[in-house]
This record gives sequence, structure tokens and C-alpha cells, in this order.
Amino acid sequence: MSRETESELIARCRQGQPAAWDELFDRFYPATGRFVFQLGHDFSREDTEEICQEVFLSVIQNLGSFRGQSQFQTWLFRIAANQARDFYQRRQAAKRGGGQVPVSLQAETPEGVMLVDPPSAAPGPDLVLLARERLELVQAAVRELGDPCREIVELRYFGELSYEEISAALELNPKTVSSRLSKCLDRLEQIARAIFSGAKPTPTPSNH
Repeated sequence: MSRETESELIARCRQGQPAAWDELFDRFYPATGRFVFQLGHDFSREDTEEICQEVFLSVIQNLGSFRGQSQFQTWLFRIAANQARDFYQRRQAAKRGGGQVPVSLQAETPEGVMLVDPPSAAPGPDLVLLARERLELVQAAVRELGDPCREIVELRYFGELSYEEISAALELNPKTVSSRLSKCLDRLEQIARAIFSGAKPTPTPSNH
């Protein structure tokens, strides 16, 4: 989609044309869903849908603030990252102090016969669990990053935005983006090493 077509579509949305909003959702909802899903290791499909609904509600309410200095998707991903972070924090707060209900890993028929899964070419449960745990630790490290490091890492590696797109979104020189991202990745590596080793990471300075 060209920038001109994107501008025209947004202009029609601002005019309140229902068909334009439908087209905007159709074009950007799938990419937004993939972006949100990658931000949380334990986000379910339902979680992602709920977050995306909040994202596009925010878009409807705040489209007037989009100045067009970056691509619309870049602006959209910044909203999505904030909404996903808020969702995660709300859920973590709700979980504090709550008990966990144990779930049996051994499924049986009403007659007490064990149900055995057929052989599969997919990775075994141990490998899947290991990969999931590593992803969880990496995402935990990203959450430990203070702003603006967290935002620039999320846009680059979860949103897969180019340096130019990030530069436009954050109103920074591309060289500044490159330099800041390099420093943020160094910080992320330190946090990740601490988390992987079980140590408590050093708090990130707010002006990093």
C-alpha cells in the first residue's frame, strides 16, 4: 500500500466513512495481532484479540493525533505495545495472591483407560518447554528495560520495523536510533544474563 493510498484511507476514516474503517481494520489487524502475540510469551489467542480490540478502539479515539510523520503501522504498533504492556500488568496484578488450580497431565477415559497421543514428528514436549522457557526469559528481560529502550527494542525486533521507520516514529536521527539500539541491546544482554543465572538485574537508569 503506497503512502498516498494510506493517507487517502486515513482521510476517509477521519471523515467517518464506515467502509474506510472496515478497510483499515482489514489491512492492519493481522499484522497488529502478530505483533501483540509476540510481545507476551503466554498471550493466548483470546488475549491477543482482547488487546487488539483495545488497540483499535484507541485508534478510533486518537486518529486525529496521527500526524503522518511515520507510517500508520508504526504509529499503530506503538499503541499496541502500550496496550499489551498494560494488559500484562493488569493480569499480573490480578494473579498476585491467587491460588493455582492443579491440572492433571494424564488424561483418562471415563473407564479409567489412559489416552496416549499418537507419535508425532513435532519437537518433543521437553524441547517445546525449553524453547518456551527461553522465550519467556527473553521477554522478561525486555520488560525489565526502561523506556525508551524497551520501546525501541520492541519496534525493531517484535514489530520488525526498519531503522528509518523507527526514526520517523520516535522523531530521532537514524544514526541516533542505531546508537541507542546498540546500547539498549548491551543492556538487554546484561539483564538476560542475570535472569538466566537467577540473579536480580540492576535497575535500568530512567535516562538510559
